[in-house]
Amino acid sequence: MKWIKDFLEGDLIRGPLLVVNANKGITNNGLAYMNVTLQDKTGTIEAKKWDINEADAALINVGNVILVDGDVLNYRDNLQVKIRAISKVNDDEFDATRFTMASPIPLPELEKRLDGYLNSLKDKDIALLTKTLVGKYYKSYIAYPAAVRNHHEFASGLLHHTVSMADLGEAIANLYPSVDRDMLIAGILLHDLGKTLELSGPIIPKYTLEGKLIGHISITHAEIQKSIEALKINSETATLLSHMVLSHHGKYEYGSPVLPLTREAYLLSVIDDLDAKMMILDKAYDQTPEGEFSTRIYAMDDRSFYKPKKR
Repeated sequence: MKWIKDFLEGDLIRGPLLVVNANKGITNNGLAYMNVTLQDKTGTIEAKKWDINEADAALINVGNVILVDGDVLNYRDNLQVKIRAISKVNDDEFDATRFTMASPIPLPELEKRLDGYLNSLKDKDIALLTKTLVGKYYKSYIAYPAAVRNHHEFASGLLHHTVSMADLGEAIANLYPSVDRDMLIAGILLHDLGKTLELSGPIIPKYTLEGKLIGHISITHAEIQKSIEALKINSETATLLSHMVLSHHGKYEYGSPVLPLTREAYLLSVIDDLDAKMMILDKAYDQTPEGEFSTRIYAMDDRSFYKPKKR
């Protein structure tokens, strides 16, 4: 079977796919159906199974690998699988690496780049706080995804996202000498630290209870506050870093309780948004033939993007 990234409208598919999300619905006629998100190592695709029975519902559980027979359709400018039939796949009948999306950059390289940024911090308080917090959650920090879906939703995605953002921050700080480089890099390295507690793990992540009720922004802020007193960090430095974490989504409607009100906080929000959207576009282009438009991308104002032909 083709990889998901190579699916085309009109394809008939038959092969094993991982269930990463599943929700039951009821039609106007009272018939049950399932909205399903399927995954292999190249990406995800939405699917529907109509007229489900108890056996279907038992198989379509998050974390299960199922054998899917279906048709690839175009629904509102997005590819979707209409599932005709499903059956069970035993654990010994598939290679788990087929379904696990991995970072496009090897983990050792990402760790090396992270260490470089941590060791480059010259401000004593900023370096102490950042190294302490990253070190406290290091195992999860380098292994977890950055999100459940949309962007960097793969193992070590959090580290990939963070290091990519640090590269952007470094370039901007070099271009604009007025930027507090250490403050910006530290804010980048810490801004999503709370995702190590918000998400359940690196493979098929779910939101934890703390993640659902508190969220990673508040979790990170709380972790900073707990460390400030123990480490005797300069109060303004601590406040500025806390502000960056709290404001990094950029707008109230995006989940930030405050708006960015320092140069570094503003840059952090812009860099975060830019890196996330470039990853979203990369995913969309991977599944788009040259000379055609991508499927609609909800996170990009529901637009379709054109993939130019190679020159």
